[in-house]
Amino acid sequence: MSAATAAPVTGPVPASPRTAAVADRLLRVLAWLSFLAETTIIGTGGAVRLTGSGLGCSEWPLCTPDSLVPTEELGIHGFIEFGNRTMTGVVGLLALAVLIVTLRRARARRDLAVLAWIVLGGVAAQAVVGGVTVWTGLNPFIVGFHYVASLLLVCVTAAYLVRMHEAPGPRERAVPAWFAILTHVTSLALAATILFGVLTTANGPHSGDANVIRTGFDATVLAHVHSWPGYILLALVVALVIAAAALRLRPLPWLAALLAVIAVQVVVGIVQARTDLPALLVGVHMVLAALSAAAFTVVVLRLKRPVSAPA
Repeated sequence: MSAATAAPVTGPVPASPRTAAVADRLLRVLAWLSFLAETTIIGTGGAVRLTGSGLGCSEWPLCTPDSLVPTEELGIHGFIEFGNRTMTGVVGLLALAVLIVTLRRARARRDLAVLAWIVLGGVAAQAVVGGVTVWTGLNPFIVGFHYVASLLLVCVTAAYLVRMHEAPGPRERAVPAWFAILTHVTSLALAATILFGVLTTANGPHSGDANVIRTGFDATVLAHVHSWPGYILLALVVALVIAAAALRLRPLPWLAALLAVIAVQVVVGIVQARTDLPALLVGVHMVLAALSAAAFTVVVLRLKRPVSAPA
């Protein structure tokens, strides 16, 4: 049959290997940018609180009753608060881009689609929570919830990065049962450390606005209570690192990374407690807590491997 009389091609034309490679690279870049943006917004949110700019924009979704953007009268606090709101838009656009590319490129990966939907929905919900925070005059419990929700989104984006680089399908345990149990016990210590850390900061001097005075729990007592699960967490992670190294287990590299972050956290926590909680160190402590949770998320996911992967 000649080329002139050949039957036309019907149906979708599969993408060329080069096009598929470009799409995969784009997805990886967007996923990493989404993770970095989720981590960055914890830093900008901390800057809002630690500089007393929590009510720099007195309204939401507008900045003032008559303006979407900060006015000159609001000073630096208005621009810091509005900068964090702008960062929320960046985070949302990246989450949307990851979802679109995931649905178009990885249609068989329901796990990736679910994670991408969670991030996009979480960002939208976080924007509303930020508005409620302003409406309630920086209620400490809502402020704390706002931070924890942001931390969880960092963990979800980290989980997306892990699953993106692994084969889909059934998974099997890649570590001894006792090691998996000890890891999950460690997760309780991490959760308790973060919870008491949030309560400690919520009752400390950094309320987010000079006119907002905390009258709840005793921050000095909470600081000591916060340190107890922190030291337990450190001991458990050291035990996991030693066991993983001895048995050459899959989570070892990320356990080592987690141990390094926690060690820095302990040092930062001690220094800030002994230097009257300087704002910069408190902000570093907040970001490191999110990175600790993200690293631990990777550790938990690496307790299993795809069934098709070599032992």
